[in-house]
Amino acid sequence: MLLPDNIHPESTAVYNGALILRALRKIGDAPLMDLYVEARREDNMTMPLFVLSLDWLYLIDCVKLNELGNVTLCS
Repeated sequence: MLLPDNIHPESTAVYNGALILRALRKIGDAPLMDLYVEARREDNMTMPLFVLSLDWLYLIDCVKLNELGNVTLCS
């Protein structure tokens, strides 16, 4: 897939999804805000971009919500 020259990788759901997955592997199952704080330590992502990236990870079956409402990795 070709992308325009003015697209910055750090603004994409794929890049930020990778940061979220890294944070989730580091801290384990986490409430939404704790995961956001941990993911922001690596890059200064906005909350809307965090939610978009988390939605994308959910759609591709990388994360889910457990019975406590925490975000967890799919097995």
